[in-house]
Amino acid sequence: MSELTKLTLAKARQGLKDKQFTSQELTSAYLEAIEAANPALNAYVDITAEKAIDMAKQSDERLSAGNAGALEGVPLGIKDLFATKGVHTQAASHILDRFQPEYESTVTANLWRDGAVMLGKLNMDEFAMGSSNETSYYGPVVNPWRAENSNANLVPGGSSGGSASAVSAWLCSAATATDTGGSIRQPAALTGTVGIKPTYGRCSRWGVVAFASSLDQAGPIARTVEDAAIMLGSMSGFDAKDSTSVDLAVPDFAAAVERGVKGLTIGVPDEYRLDGMPAEIEALWRRGVEWLEAEGATVRSISLPHTKYALPAYYIVAPAEASSNLARYDGVKYGLRVSGKDITDMYELSRAEGFGREVKRRVMIGTYVLSAGYYDAYYVRAQKVRTLIKRDFETVFADGVDAILTPATPSAAFGIGDEAMKADPVKMYLNDIFTVTVNMAGLPGIAVPAGKDGAGLPLGLQLIGKPFDEETLFAAGRVIERSAGIEFAPKQWW
Repeated sequence: MSELTKLTLAKARQGLKDKQFTSQELTSAYLEAIEAANPALNAYVDITAEKAIDMAKQSDERLSAGNAGALEGVPLGIKDLFATKGVHTQAASHILDRFQPEYESTVTANLWRDGAVMLGKLNMDEFAMGSSNETSYYGPVVNPWRAENSNANLVPGGSSGGSASAVSAWLCSAATATDTGGSIRQPAALTGTVGIKPTYGRCSRWGVVAFASSLDQAGPIARTVEDAAIMLGSMSGFDAKDSTSVDLAVPDFAAAVERGVKGLTIGVPDEYRLDGMPAEIEALWRRGVEWLEAEGATVRSISLPHTKYALPAYYIVAPAEASSNLARYDGVKYGLRVSGKDITDMYELSRAEGFGREVKRRVMIGTYVLSAGYYDAYYVRAQKVRTLIKRDFETVFADGVDAILTPATPSAAFGIGDEAMKADPVKMYLNDIFTVTVNMAGLPGIAVPAGKDGAGLPLGLQLIGKPFDEETLFAAGRVIERSAGIEFAPKQWW
């Protein structure tokens, strides 16, 4: 049965259609794998076993009747940021203790509409604030990968670390995730999985716990480019309940995967060559260029001159929006409530106990940059820089570039509790240096596993596309995936 969990989503879906196995058998295999692995990996914060089996039974009935949906019977993991009706939804935060919404997020509703099965809710950085999945109230997620000749536990990246770890360790066919500054692409790169942040507005944000509303976007983490394309096809679509949702037809993303890159122009930005960048990252980037050229693409240098301002601007805009969004958590209507001598005291005590250290840090930064006397100096200026970053991309795309190739992360996975990261939050924030520009400009970006470092840990390459041109990213990503020719599977130690 355990071999069923090693199937790609595409092969599992085909096997279900061909009646090689049932959804109940596939779901049971995943539940057994989760039971064995989760104590070591901490990827799931809630396992919905009874619900999963019930959903699988219903899928088997539809499969038998010939009424299968696009994801019929396929078991998925859901990031704890997505509202799931009657099921634990806490954004991995103490402030939302015991919260079970009475509604379903649009993205998960789309997945259930297409016949998918929910295995449970996946761990994450608290309120999606983090790059290592160490800020969760439920403890850190462990990367299923380990360096050669080492038993040290490594981070899976964040904030969607539970999603990336679960997919990499065969604990779900694929998973939902969200990306505010790199929270899909960075963990995908650190775990040897594929993650795509679609264009802002492609997936509904309704029912997704908000971090920074102008940056947040849902997307999938999967084992292959094809699997990610299948997932995005079901997750996407216009939603009148979300004012930022774009009313565009959802393309057949999976059909674009084998389209190839012949005739495309790929840009390589000079500004992404950072001082002190590891030689193995630079070498991987060069190999990516060679692979794309070998398949018929033209690769040329481009300039994105405002890239150096992206990270500081992001860490003004994102905390500012977070301080506004998180003001609603006050201990009154739902979640944690700590009694005080009066209502103000109750607010303060509930928020002090309910929010973790990183969330408090970002809320305070956000409140500061929005305060009287500092709003123009920080927030307004950061938004102007954001406009310039977006214009850089528009200029490059207008000049004939079809997609942009960059590294996905500045390094491979690092250790849980890394002292340098703990001592200096800015070092942690630098993990997003290659990814935040994509969110600031609202563009699609995909991370594809492309190689390994000297210790045998996965490294990824990132492709950035034009607005609503995820199809080109899937086509180019598949070329990288095929050219790398590596099976990105961790050695099972758990």
